[in-house]
Amino acid sequence: MALSNPTSIGLFDSGLGGLTVLRGMLRALPGHNYFYLGDNARFPYGTKGTDTIVRYARECAHFLLSQEVGVLIVACNTASAAALHVLENELSIPVIGTVGPAVRQALARSRSGNIGVLGTNATVASEVYQQAIRAADATTTVSAQACPLFVPLVESGMLRGEIVDKVVELYLAPLKERGVDTVILGCTHYPLLLESIQAFMGPDVAIVECSDAIAQDVVSLLGEHATPTTAGSVNYFVTDEVGRFNFLASAFLEGQAVNAVRIDSF
Repeated sequence: MALSNPTSIGLFDSGLGGLTVLRGMLRALPGHNYFYLGDNARFPYGTKGTDTIVRYARECAHFLLSQEVGVLIVACNTASAAALHVLENELSIPVIGTVGPAVRQALARSRSGNIGVLGTNATVASEVYQQAIRAADATTTVSAQACPLFVPLVESGMLRGEIVDKVVELYLAPLKERGVDTVILGCTHYPLLLESIQAFMGPDVAIVECSDAIAQDVVSLLGEHATPTTAGSVNYFVTDEVGRFNFLASAFLEGQAVNAVRIDSF
């Protein structure tokens, strides 16, 4: 697929979680123009039905297309699980999701073929990770765990402490009992809880997040366009309250200033 505007990259998520993907992109590909849309008015996606998620994803994608992006990253595991194939078929630009890159990395890092997947209710119910892992390696054992409280914790800025540790233990205890040696963080919000997750699972368990793998996929896609000759910019958009998003996003992006623009409709 031809790249019409390879220096402009769009990303969308239901809120803050996709910023972990943006952070990885900024490290791997500085100098590009980024357009990030946090659909916080309709957060969370993980509790919605498939048809609703597909509609939201289409609307977010078309808004970013209006910004003339040349590559679209679905920086939301729930939307990737429900709508990636729809967007790939409908859009004229390359679309990259979260599932494939994370699965490839998990299979490469697992020593025993015993892999755990954490995700929202919708992502786990879709079985997209389970199917992708088994399609790549039928001998792999996959245990999936829905973690519906993780996203609200992150969106409230509660990233560590006793409450976080208790919730992590609640969800991850079954995976620890099954002896998984690799855990996929199947939601872009979850890397912000990495400290507690890694502490509970122990240092011998590999924790896989999609951001680095996505960045490498985009680098490969862009080829000679991966190193632009001009300075880039980051543009933030949200569908609801701006101030709280700016404050938390700045913390997630290691102190970078964030000044989001609210869009009232698609």
